[in-house]
Amino acid sequence: MANRILVVEDNDLNRKLFCDVLKANGYEVVPVADGQNVLGTAKRFQPHLVIMDIQLPNVSGIDLIVKLKGEGDLAEVPVLAVTAYAGKGDEERIRDAGAADYLAKPVSIGPFMAAVRALLPE
Repeated sequence: MANRILVVEDNDLNRKLFCDVLKANGYEVVPVADGQNVLGTAKRFQPHLVIMDIQLPNVSGIDLIVKLKGEGDLAEVPVLAVTAYAGKGDEERIRDAGAADYLAKPVSIGPFMAAVRALLPE
């Protein structure tokens, strides 16, 4: 059974790239474009990993990480945060919210897949 990954990304090109690369590597992937759909989708899909864009319209990815970590059945799911806006202190805030790892955009495929594999159960 393939590991399930929830990809939260509002940018169409980034979302398609992440999903295509993950599917090509054998993962089951569900994309979410709107942050307001994340919790409901995560509860239904029960992912093994969440890839979270931090800069989303209407809601902060950091707030969504906190909400996911507050859900009993999702609290242990690792979150890989991805953001284009990495200012001083951002990584610390993202990790403090509960993200297991962090990548700055633009994301290269090699480091992206290495981070994904490091966070997933064997």
